[in-house]
Amino acid sequence: MLTEIILFLFAGIIAGTITGLIPGIHINLIGALLITLTTSIYFDPIYAIIFITAMAITHTFVDFIPSIFLGCPDTDTELSVLPGHELLKSKRGYEAIYLSNKGSLIAIFLLLIISIPSIFLIKIIYPTLEKIIPYLLILILIILILTEKNKFNSIIVILLTGFLGFSINTLEINQPLLPLLTGLFGASNIILSIKNKTIIPDQIITIPNVSIKRPIKAALFSAPICSLLPGMGSGQAAIIGNTIIKNSRKQFLILTGIINTLVMAFSFITLYTIGKKRTGAAASIKEILPQLNISHLILILIIILISGIVAYYLTDILAKIASINFQKVNYKTLSIITLIILIIITLTISGFLGLLVLIVATLTGIYCIKLKVRRTNMMAVLIIPTIFWLI
Repeated sequence: MLTEIILFLFAGIIAGTITGLIPGIHINLIGALLITLTTSIYFDPIYAIIFITAMAITHTFVDFIPSIFLGCPDTDTELSVLPGHELLKSKRGYEAIYLSNKGSLIAIFLLLIISIPSIFLIKIIYPTLEKIIPYLLILILIILILTEKNKFNSIIVILLTGFLGFSINTLEINQPLLPLLTGLFGASNIILSIKNKTIIPDQIITIPNVSIKRPIKAALFSAPICSLLPGMGSGQAAIIGNTIIKNSRKQFLILTGIINTLVMAFSFITLYTIGKKRTGAAASIKEILPQLNISHLILILIIILISGIVAYYLTDILAKIASINFQKVNYKTLSIITLIILIIITLTISGFLGLLVLIVATLTGIYCIKLKVRRTNMMAVLIIPTIFWLI
């Protein structure tokens, strides 16, 4: 059994590396395929849990590489693009990934410290919290608006993407979030990068010395709360944390790394404690094993620790390789290839109707980016339908 555990652990790490590096191939897609496989071929669900956990945690480390170098962020890393691209354009792209990677590693150890107290705390506060969730989501949207310089444009983005989210829910599409979020957060940014003829200078390897106290405090405040709320993600948690405890731009990259990994890891605790699936990975595990016990949770925490440490060093190696060799790559060509991959994946998974959604979502994303507000506002595409569903 130990051999199988190790094999599935490292298979998950490899899968998480692939999903992290290739935009559009998300862990939710692999999780859905794994669920299909388990219904046709029986194997111990424990191995599936190990694979999904290792894949999900590894993904949160590695996916900062394309978000920095390609400008094609996952929905949880889009906040890293602006400060990360500033470092990339000043020849320090590795530094941006180093900071976010460091944050992700910190998140692993933070989770181990807060996991047991969190279980008891969630059981106490969630019955009350559940009654006010829609109002908390409304409050978060208000915070997003108030923290923007151009509040009117922020309102436009929130209403526009919220309407888009409602519209998509009326369509019969396989994996509707794939074309929707890919268009809003991925394809839109790639097209603008091609149009703007982005030029990436030769990169240098530098290791910054940045204090981690403020990012840790901000993450501990916002990540667990946002992990309990439906429709919320790392982006919103980072904005809330940074609003409460202000971080420098480099500290913000650490904060984004901490929250990205902590929200994912904490979703497994949420699944065990209250049975709620707040991430695609948690949803896949619940589908395979509807009821987790304490032994399952302990195993998940061990897998998180091991895969997190491995992913940290793996991401560091890949970031150095990317930094040294990226100037040899034609950025425009690479961006076009990435865009083609996104289209092919959308057609394969969601069909022609999914492609239409991708086009609409991409155009919406471009318009929202042109309004010059944080792209986190576009997560209203999930938050607003959730609010109306809960009220």
